[in-house]
Amino acid sequence: MPIVVDIDVMLARRKMSVGELADRVGITPANLAVLKNGRAKAVRFTTLAALCEVLECQPGDLLRWETGTPAETVDSGTASAGPGS
Repeated sequence: MPIVVDIDVMLARRKMSVGELADRVGITPANLAVLKNGRAKAVRFTTLAALCEVLECQPGDLLRWETGTPAETVDSGTASAGPGS
C-alpha cells in the first residue's frame, strides 16, 4: 500500500502513549494499532479529524504517499464493467 501512516512520529513528538491517544480520540487501542501499523484499509474522516485535533496536527502529518510502494489497483484494460458489458 503506497499510503504510509506516521502516527508513531506524532505520538513521539507529543510524548503521548497509544492508550492515551485512543482514549482521547474515542477508539479502541486495538483499532488504533491497526491504523498505526498500516494494516487499515480505510479511515473515517471523523476519526482522522479527531486524531488531528488531539495531536494538534494536519492530516498530512499523519498520512503520506510513498512512491516506491506498488498500489493495489485493477488494470482497467482487463476489468469487467459489469453486467451487459
